[in-house]
Amino acid sequence: MFEPMPYLEWIEGRPAAADHDLGSSDLRTHRADGSVTPPPLSGLADPDDPPSLSASIATEYGVDESSVLVTAGATHANFLAAAAALSLSEGEEIVVEDPGYDPLVHTPAGIGGTVTRFERPARSGYPLLPGEIASAVSGQTALVTVTNRHNPTGRLASRPELASVGEAVTDANSRLLVDEVYGPYTAEADAEGAFGGVTAAGLPNTVVTGSFTKFHGLGGLQIGWLIAEEPFVERAREVFMHVPSVAAPSRALARRFFAHRDELVADSRSHLRRNHELLSSFVDDRPALDGEIAAGCTYGFVEHPRADGDELAEAAWDAGVLVVPGRFFDAPSGVRISAGRSPEAVEAGLDTLGEVLDEL
Repeated sequence: MFEPMPYLEWIEGRPAAADHDLGSSDLRTHRADGSVTPPPLSGLADPDDPPSLSASIATEYGVDESSVLVTAGATHANFLAAAAALSLSEGEEIVVEDPGYDPLVHTPAGIGGTVTRFERPARSGYPLLPGEIASAVSGQTALVTVTNRHNPTGRLASRPELASVGEAVTDANSRLLVDEVYGPYTAEADAEGAFGGVTAAGLPNTVVTGSFTKFHGLGGLQIGWLIAEEPFVERAREVFMHVPSVAAPSRALARRFFAHRDELVADSRSHLRRNHELLSSFVDDRPALDGEIAAGCTYGFVEHPRADGDELAEAAWDAGVLVVPGRFFDAPSGVRISAGRSPEAVEAGLDTLGEVLDEL
């Protein structure tokens, strides 16, 4: 029970210790340099009584408030999703994408699930293939887990693509979990998507998780959410009773966020556009790097012919640059590079990383 989390243990303390942080994938706008407190409430019909946090999240995702459970971040939400799915299913199998984010494998295994994998094939750009998922699930499958955008490559699946995957999972009498912490990472806002991005919320037998940490750069709030059909949310709420609750000050600050939702989202999207251009140009100008930065994204997975992921990450770290070894995503051949800091900090980090690559 509760096996170690290798990635979370490895990353702890490194962003602060690095001279150049190209490992953290959250968008650090000016809000993260000081207080995480959004501006005071204004523009509401009744600023003394704003909508509840769950109601605001429900409106953002176009679902009923009964389908929303506020959590202490996305990691907490994913834990609750796995625990609820296992408790509601006769099977104990959790099927997770490969390559994939390390904690999404270790969390369900740590609470008694049997984890198996399905492939997102590198040869075709890491797509979500319903056929791959259908062949991986069985009568014992409680949950199928994917990320959108994909972590670590940045591949973005559309809502119709997610619906096709959901159908494959439903046909196997299972549920689909979509971790959408990177869902809003799009250069152009989708008027119908949550925070202008892509969401699977509202699809049958689908659980969605998200947070304020990545796109919004408000990790200090420790606020996330789980969105699903009401019976699943109720079971997740019962599991929630066994773990610490969400801090009331964090809930209050998150409610204030929604009073200024449009301007804060626009700020994050502008930051994303600038940094995407920096990172994309860097990778495109380096023929030795195999990989691409997906449109509208500020992170991606790259490989170098003369060094595997650990060797490249170690060489970068010796020069003061943090990048993440691909072994934490079951892809040891390369590294994930992220451009989340200020454009000036990202540019300086990429210049130093370029020197490391030249020495290889």
